Amino acid sequence: MISTLDRWDRWLFLALNGWHSEIWDVLMTWFSGIWIWLPFYAWLVFLIIRHYRMNSIWIILMIAALITLSDQISVHTFKNVFQRLRPCHDPALDGLVHTVSGRCGGWYGFVSSHACNTFALAAFISRVLGRFHRRIIWILLLWAALVSYSRIYLGVHYPGDVLGGAITGAGLGLMMGVFFQYLGKRYIKTPG
Repeated sequence: MISTLDRWDRWLFLALNGWHSEIWDVLMTWFSGIWIWLPFYAWLVFLIIRHYRMNSIWIILMIAALITLSDQISVHTFKNVFQRLRPCHDPALDGLVHTVSGRCGGWYGFVSSHACNTFALAAFISRVLGRFHRRIIWILLLWAALVSYSRIYLGVHYPGDVLGGAITGAGLGLMMGVFFQYLGKRYIKTPG
């Protein structure tokens, strides 16, 4: 069963990673980075402050804690335990993986920290702002999926790494969202 899933994951990775061009190399490198998303993050912070005013500091602290937790879990609970080689380090795929500028990252890829962190943030912010802005849920999911796909395109993660990271991150984000709602009922004055 595991070998079949691994074979499908490699096949899907090669199919997705094989669609590349110079313009997409640049775009996916940007999408995978942090700097291009700073205006997006600023917009999210603006919306949080607009709706929660002085209590927004608690939400921002929860986001910092969530991303720290998500990142550490993706590395110490998954990557360091499963030690699944990234596609760009996998000898079975030598010469078949398209990377940009020869960048590969660390040795292990399961689960994708990018996917874990972005889906954690997307799930949490959806709980925090979803009742004010229904469409923001779709925007956040599209953003997290785009960042996650960029990791496959760049040759540093298998689709299974991304899926595992997305599930882990979404679970963490939803748990933090439930915790936020609990605090909101008891300690934080939330609007409406």
